[in-house]
Amino acid sequence: MTYQTHDPAGVQQLLATDPEWVYIDVRSTQEFEQGHVPGSYNIPLLFMRAGGMQPNLGFLAAVTRHFPKARKIVFGCKSGGRSARACELLEAHGYAHLVNMSGGFHGATDMSGNVLEPGWAECGFDSTRAALPGRTWRELEAVAAPK
Repeated sequence: MTYQTHDPAGVQQLLATDPEWVYIDVRSTQEFEQGHVPGSYNIPLLFMRAGGMQPNLGFLAAVTRHFPKARKIVFGCKSGGRSARACELLEAHGYAHLVNMSGGFHGATDMSGNVLEPGWAECGFDSTRAALPGRTWRELEAVAAPK
């Protein structure tokens, strides 16, 4: 594993000090719409379906279409699991500058709901429900899908 892992404070510092870093939220569109890191892109790794979470078969195509392999990317999700998987997947496809945000947006908890690692929101960092133009899954998917 060569991708890095940073807590929300470390990610906030990266994003604030180096404009070459982008934040990709790999949560579902529903989760993203409820609140996310300002300026983030939404490319879900999984979709919520009636039978549970299902893989987004367009995930890799969307990331590779919109972000070159030299791009510095932070992946975030709810608690850090899906974003770690996204880092592993992109690393296997030649991406070298990847960060997984541990604790995710909401924080990592144990089976009893006790916070093991606080997330972005619990740390008190800015969040928004509004997405910048061109950064929602609907928009990114439309550009990534072959016509």
